Amino acid sequence: MADNYELPLRGDVKLEDTWDLTPIFENDNAWHDEFKRIDEQLDQVVQFKGKLTQSAEALLKGLKFRDDLSYRFGLIYVYAHLNFDVDTTNSTYQAMNSRVQSLMAKFGSSFSFYDSEILAADEKTIRGFLEGNEALGLYDHEFDRLFKSRAHILSEKEERILAATSEINSVPSTVFGMLNNADIQFPKVTDAEGKEVQLSHGRYALLLESNNRELRKAAFLGMQNTYGNLKNTLASTLAGNVKVHNINARLRGYESARHAALAENDIDESVYDSLLEGIHGNIGLLHDYVALREKAMGLTDIQMYDIYVPMVDEVDLKFTYEEAQQIILEALSVLGEEYCAVLKRAFDERWIDVVENKGKRSGAYSSGTYGTAPYILLNWQENIDNVFTLAHELGHSVHSYFTRKYQPFIYGDYSIFVAEVASTTNENLLLNYLLDQYEDPKIRAYLLNHYLDTVKGTVFRQTQFAEFEYLIHKADQEGVALTADYLVETYYNLNKFYYGEAISTHEIGYEWARIPHFYYNYYVYQYATGFSAATLFSESIYNGNDPKPYLDFLKSGSSDYPINVLRKAGVDMTESTAVDTTLSTFKKRLEELETLIIK
Repeated sequence: MADNYELPLRGDVKLEDTWDLTPIFENDNAWHDEFKRIDEQLDQVVQFKGKLTQSAEALLKGLKFRDDLSYRFGLIYVYAHLNFDVDTTNSTYQAMNSRVQSLMAKFGSSFSFYDSEILAADEKTIRGFLEGNEALGLYDHEFDRLFKSRAHILSEKEERILAATSEINSVPSTVFGMLNNADIQFPKVTDAEGKEVQLSHGRYALLLESNNRELRKAAFLGMQNTYGNLKNTLASTLAGNVKVHNINARLRGYESARHAALAENDIDESVYDSLLEGIHGNIGLLHDYVALREKAMGLTDIQMYDIYVPMVDEVDLKFTYEEAQQIILEALSVLGEEYCAVLKRAFDERWIDVVENKGKRSGAYSSGTYGTAPYILLNWQENIDNVFTLAHELGHSVHSYFTRKYQPFIYGDYSIFVAEVASTTNENLLLNYLLDQYEDPKIRAYLLNHYLDTVKGTVFRQTQFAEFEYLIHKADQEGVALTADYLVETYYNLNKFYYGEAISTHEIGYEWARIPHFYYNYYVYQYATGFSAATLFSESIYNGNDPKPYLDFLKSGSSDYPINVLRKAGVDMTESTAVDTTLSTFKKRLEELETLIIK
């Protein structure tokens, strides 16, 4: 970090470090032509109104028309958002992304009568259509889910109104995204050699791993206070988003926004409550982790900016992007040739946008749709965390690839409840591989530290996020104003409960303002449940068991309920085995690390 490095402009990034979107559309003109065709064809949806349930043939024709437009809409959506995300300052892709968001609202409104009209028909009649028409039989699971949601489907007119407001409802999230990715200005901080470094989303995590405590502190305060200065604006956007969730849930007859969000994936709220109870019952393990970190770092006043730096600070593991690819291929070879063949395609066919550039969206993700590659966005930094990030996102992408290859379009996606299982299984297998490669106690200690940090970040921290999300939705539902002061105090107190009274960094209370996941609707708890399921999968495969049940899980898509998909592969999330195993492993590795670094 000694060099005063400036982020490159998008046009200066090497071609091989960018993703290739030409298989979706050859150029922007082709995108605009398809956008126009879809927009015009949406006006033809009305031909099916009042006729969907007249016969099996009419129903099948209407469903195929919907599926064809849905498939094609997915292509224009992905092309626009991927181009926008790599340069959020580009006005051309800002406009394209905005247009596709508007079309999405029209799309939902146009097809809004489908569910209402089908539910208004006699269920036995529809079941008869499914049984008597082989092509319609494909939709059996889709209709099973629809009939289960009957109580929460509104009239055709009401559904059309709600669909038409979807673009308005996304305004809080859109405003946050533009502010967070395009307009926000971070300060410069001074590194250990006295050079100024421009703080950014991508560099923040790297700076918090610095051995220089003053630099860590400066980066932490620079980041948190930047958001603290915007706390009232961001409290308004977050409060608006929470209100959207609560109002929509109430209109559909759900008990709460959480009830509505979990019901979409047929997940009982007891799964969420059990996670919170399990973490609360073992919160002492996180306090032990903080205490060990304080001892290992020789501190007497550990603070939040000390939570991310490796405890074994004399070990400096750096990997180039090319080295990371080879390591991941070797680590995941236990998953078989079919799996590794997809990894090689991802590297060779430019599925991955690698480096950070000005205006690029922060973080990392896997994205795509039926008919495209499962693209990956990175902001690559040469550290071990980014090797794990690459393995993580490849888990998502291979999951998506297999799902789309082995499932028809209507089941060619997977529930968010299982979305983090494949990614975390990859991370766990990578960790086991690296521990096998290194006998040096210092390196092993560093890797154990990485594992503990991962559990801290994925299980404990995401559960903390989930609890905050639940608390603010519940507060709004009860009439409490979600002011900046309320959000700061609530988040600060929750942070103290999770990390312990030893940590008193007041500025951590602003952190809620920079977390994009709070705009997702009860998504974050699934990181913790997904990690727990992944622990069972990865340990089984690493110990030599046949990966076929796991691969079958990756290929199942949404052809069954997510709980059933996992159960078929040998993981039952209605039981506590997965969470208990994860916390037990955390405790064992915490104790092992302590024996290595505390003398």
